[in-house]
Amino acid sequence: MVTSDQLSETQKAIVRRCEERLGYRFDDPTLIVEAVTHSSFADTRLNSYERMEFLGDSVLGFVVCDYLFHEFPEYLEGDLTKIKSNVVSRRTCAKIGREMQLQELLVVGKGVGSAGGQVPDSLLANVFESIVGAIFLDGGVKAAREFLMPFVIRHVEEADGGGLDINYKSQLQQYAQKRFGLPPFYQLLDDWGPDHSKWFNVSARVDKKTFSAAWGKNKKVAEQRAAANALAELAGETPPFLRNHPNEDG
Repeated sequence: MVTSDQLSETQKAIVRRCEERLGYRFDDPTLIVEAVTHSSFADTRLNSYERMEFLGDSVLGFVVCDYLFHEFPEYLEGDLTKIKSNVVSRRTCAKIGREMQLQELLVVGKGVGSAGGQVPDSLLANVFESIVGAIFLDGGVKAAREFLMPFVIRHVEEADGGGLDINYKSQLQQYAQKRFGLPPFYQLLDDWGPDHSKWFNVSARVDKKTFSAAWGKNKKVAEQRAAANALAELAGETPPFLRNHPNEDG
């Protein structure tokens, strides 16, 4: 294993900058140097981030799948796949990379990036995945999971529309915060069925107004549907989830 003392001063500066930004200290600092080095700067493509990107992509997928499997025991394979595809997408990885300002860590050759100096989203997504791969190689699954989970949880919540194409809870949250300065309140009114297959009836309240309740196969789904009902009523439209009992759910 290469120690920090065996690195050049330039490489040491790269390591310090990366460790500070990532909140992770590498036992093998050469891993993070490779993880942020673009092929345009590396002496060979084997010494660039490309192989670690390949590994990090799979590590990210595993961590997300493991979390989804345990977090949503009522969701079918198709529901889980839909959320997972959103969370591990290139768009999401690039978004995280830009939020973390990974462009400031990327080591590239001349001419890489746009004329205005903006690093393309594709490169940000690549380097985010390569960093995940480097952390996995350095500290194993535990370290990679600890690094990823804050991002995973946040983006799963954004992607999870309770089986719906639109995240109605997010829309209602934005409305309530802008209009009243307070978040919506969701009240559990009833439940039905055995413990292993229980349904829930939830209503949404914004300020002092309570909207039509909705049933769902779990609390997350019920809250999403209740939010959809609230948004419809606020728009003067018929709420889409007015079934009186889960047996009526199609």
